[in-house]
Amino acid sequence: MEALLAALEAGGGGAVAAIAAAVVVLAALYFAWMGSKERANTPPVVPGLPLIGNLLQLDEKMPYKTFAKWSEIYGPIYTIRTGASSVVVLNSTEVAKEAMVAKFTSISTRKLAKAFSVLSRDKTMIATTDYGEFHTKAKRFIREGLLGSSAQRRFRDTRQKMMDNMLNTFHSLVIGNPHAPQNFREVFWDEIFRVSLIESLGEDVSSVYVKEFEREISKEEMHRTMVVDMMTCVIVADWRDYFPYLGWLPNKRFDTRLVTAESRRTAVMRALIDQRRERIACGESRVSHSYLDFLLAEGTLTDEVLTMLVWEAILEGTDTTSVTTEWAMYELAKNPKKQDRLYQEIKEVCGEDTVVTEDHLPQLPYLNAVFHETLRIHPPISVLPRRFVHQTTTLGGYKIPAGTEVTINVYGCNMNKEEWEEPEEWRPERFLDGRFDSADMFKTLSFGAGKRVCAGSVQAINISCAAIARLVQEFAWRLKKGDKDEANAVQFVGHRLHPLYVHLSPRGGT
Repeated sequence: MEALLAALEAGGGGAVAAIAAAVVVLAALYFAWMGSKERANTPPVVPGLPLIGNLLQLDEKMPYKTFAKWSEIYGPIYTIRTGASSVVVLNSTEVAKEAMVAKFTSISTRKLAKAFSVLSRDKTMIATTDYGEFHTKAKRFIREGLLGSSAQRRFRDTRQKMMDNMLNTFHSLVIGNPHAPQNFREVFWDEIFRVSLIESLGEDVSSVYVKEFEREISKEEMHRTMVVDMMTCVIVADWRDYFPYLGWLPNKRFDTRLVTAESRRTAVMRALIDQRRERIACGESRVSHSYLDFLLAEGTLTDEVLTMLVWEAILEGTDTTSVTTEWAMYELAKNPKKQDRLYQEIKEVCGEDTVVTEDHLPQLPYLNAVFHETLRIHPPISVLPRRFVHQTTTLGGYKIPAGTEVTINVYGCNMNKEEWEEPEEWRPERFLDGRFDSADMFKTLSFGAGKRVCAGSVQAINISCAAIARLVQEFAWRLKKGDKDEANAVQFVGHRLHPLYVHLSPRGGT
């Protein structure tokens, strides 16, 4: 030290500058070395551009397919940059379940995009809330009031009536114009929305007066406001999500659209809830024990929480089941041999004259395989909402630093060639080879896993499988001429881009 001081004193300012520069260089090298040690066991990084990272490399309409392609190059777990954020993308079922189950305590916080945050009223719904007291309480509410076994038994007749109405509508359409292709989505959505209204609100609401609109709106407008407009908003990206340090800048078109849709949704929901309250007070309620009735009986929920929980039940009860059932009927119409195999299975169990119902579902393994194969190749949500790593952890043998975001590419997991043979093929038989237990509802990741597993999985399976079975039992299905594989809707939802049109031929006998 004394020699160093002496040299500095003898060398004057030039020596000081030289030594200072050397110190800076050595420090930079040291920290770079330490940083490389920190990164040595982190997931591989997909090369991108400065500032924007990999944003321009993502397919705007189908980013989940880009994620899946990258997994073939970089492996099932890798890191990308979306603007200011580092995101670890998981494309393996095994690693995804590790994140959702074994490492849940380190990765339990939701990281919401602006649209999700606004529409969920800053996580005031089960699907978007962080795991904690509110999540646990809200999940208990929906299980006891709507999706649990006793609630499912209460609404069994409602679901059966839905099937009857749907089949009667299709028969009427075919009789009226036997050679015309029928719009499956229009008929199915109308009936599933009816079920959601009865289960959630206690009645099939045909219209409601909305004070903010100063007029009465129809059921079609309710559906558009509470379901269609919400899904449309969710799939629109806001560039500020990728560059939060620019959050102070306006995005007027996006903000106006989002706030307008949210306020309309809230106005309609409050009108429906107020109408139900008035009818209960006047003794006019025709169906008791709806989800809303259950929540009102709790007596502890604010109007905002009440509104959000009931809306979530309507949205998720309508949208997800519709998407899966439409894709299943598309695949069956496209694959007549597989459709015939399902029809023969139904005939063997039900005979010629017995209508297939939910009671028959455990006896129909091929039907179960059709449902799960459809979920695998057409997941309703292709990429799950991001989670925030709040405590450094490991996934798939890699170190995942705190502050990283994690997302699960469900589509990529289900297309992983290491886990699925010929994954691009729709082949229900893969679920009958003994690899899976027929009672296992989580063969794919569509219902999630761990503490955030989907509470509505049983109802989704019951409605979708019963509908598929009835539709195949009563009609032979054929695609409209010229229909073929098509791209899903924009971003991360699994809707068909266009409604399914099919030719229906009554089979007779039921």
